[in-house]
Amino acid sequence: MDPAGQTLHPADEAQLAEAVAAAVASETPVAVAGGGTRSGLGRPVEAGALIDTRGMSGVLFYEPGELVLSARAGTPLAEIVAMLDAEGQELACEPMDFAALSGLDPAEASGTLGGMVAAGVAGPRRIRAGAVRDHVLGFRCVTGRAEPIKSGGRVMKNVTGYDLSKLVTASHGTLCVLTEVTVKVLPKPETQATLVLHGLDDAAAVAALTRASGTPHEGSSFAHVPEGTSPDGIARTAIRLEGPEVSVSARVADMIRDVAGSAETSTLDAGASATFWNDLRDGLPVVAGEGQVWRISVAPTAGPVVMTAIRAAGVPVLAHAYDWAGGLIWLRVEAAGDAHADAIRAAVAAAGGGHATLFRADDDVRRAVPVFQPQPSALAALTARVKHAFDPVRVLNRGRMREDL
Repeated sequence: MDPAGQTLHPADEAQLAEAVAAAVASETPVAVAGGGTRSGLGRPVEAGALIDTRGMSGVLFYEPGELVLSARAGTPLAEIVAMLDAEGQELACEPMDFAALSGLDPAEASGTLGGMVAAGVAGPRRIRAGAVRDHVLGFRCVTGRAEPIKSGGRVMKNVTGYDLSKLVTASHGTLCVLTEVTVKVLPKPETQATLVLHGLDDAAAVAALTRASGTPHEGSSFAHVPEGTSPDGIARTAIRLEGPEVSVSARVADMIRDVAGSAETSTLDAGASATFWNDLRDGLPVVAGEGQVWRISVAPTAGPVVMTAIRAAGVPVLAHAYDWAGGLIWLRVEAAGDAHADAIRAAVAAAGGGHATLFRADDDVRRAVPVFQPQPSALAALTARVKHAFDPVRVLNRGRMREDL
């Protein structure tokens, strides 16, 4: 079967392997998608056909007592989150919902479990709970050789062989098509509250967040929304604390004593706190509006330095905010043919290095500009060898991460 021009809907791993084998035989590159919410991340894919993974859906097992869940890759993430919530559990890495960034209605658009792993984008709690890859226990997939493989298991221990979960996470569907994923889940905290310091500039805010993250008061998330980005024009420096209610109340008081200094403070209750961090997880309020969006990862104390250099280079900044105690910058800029890539990446390099990823731009810009941080030559060569090992004909999401892959 020649898959060219078709949208394929495999219902299981065997049908998926047949579809990939046909693509390999005819040398037809295929795009891989689930919910489609992440389709704008990465370079536009060169594809003659589409594999839609949503037919491979459903939870295989969920054992709350063992803190483990396994589901087919096309299972809507919203369905999994609801199932976990009913048992008082969660995906602690807080995977990003791409609907707002993509201009989709979150009530109608849902990413999938496979998409969560393929994108590998964690939220505010990442600095405490770890990245998406740290929560993937195992998976099944079909490689670009049309070979089904299995890696990992149901627990972290007693597993031999290469830990391919780390490799496949954030590979954007360029190495294999996931069919099943097993993840570690964790109990949800009893409650949460967010201490907010008002009116700090970027440098003072990140200094306060650095102090807060170094205290024994166990904050789980640290962010700053500057006055130019905040909807009401008031800068907010936010510190989330989670756990038993008595503990959270005591730790908020301790954090005020040890971190706030002379800054005016307020506290968000559990509901308002959850809304604030869910919005920040998804890039809000930065991504709301016209323009191109960057997501920049640097050393936490370098965040304000990078923003100062970006502005000094003449980049027209529309909005920005900091997460991960200053180590993650959400940045929206006026649209340009080069997305201001050279100036932004030069600012990152001058501040000690990091990764600047173009998260939103139109197709022409994402073809012209490296979407992901360019790799040193040795690492780029290694990446190419890994791609060839999994997908020698380059049939899976061709060009998604690099033009030559």
